[in-house]
Amino acid sequence: MAEEVLLFSTWFSIYGRRIEMALKLKGIEYKFIEEDLTNKSPSLLKYNPVHKKVPVLVHNGKPVAESLVILEYIDETWKNHPILPKHPYERANTRFWAKLIDEKCWPAILQACWGKDQKEREKAAEELSKLLQFLENELKGKRFFGGETIGLLDIAANTDRLLAWSF
Repeated sequence: MAEEVLLFSTWFSIYGRRIEMALKLKGIEYKFIEEDLTNKSPSLLKYNPVHKKVPVLVHNGKPVAESLVILEYIDETWKNHPILPKHPYERANTRFWAKLIDEKCWPAILQACWGKDQKEREKAAEELSKLLQFLENELKGKRFFGGETIGLLDIAANTDRLLAWSF
């Protein structure tokens, strides 16, 4: 029996892009289901009745929601090309930085770009600059956060979009 992998998301979702990156990195075939967030499908509401948002990964009929949780699920389910470090300390450190990106960096980017006034945007840009410095220090001259291979933190950062949106 072939595995069924569905990804409910939108073309513009930074969180959905994370899942696409991980699936492609691992060579997992999946069906992308574009959601209209102004008119959410019954399937999305069925698979994510709590938050009612994207992304949602459905693997053989079983839904997994929240992008960082989905990334860990993907890594645990498909063992090739691991995206989380093996060592527990390094795994915890990766989770810490990924959470910082979600809870601090992305909100600062949104405020810096679309804050209600110039003062608010400048304050957010200043905060973002400090956060990006922390992330840059974490790289410590490595090619990727995980060293020589792309890992969960690189995927979570959506580095191409994080950098493009912050300047």
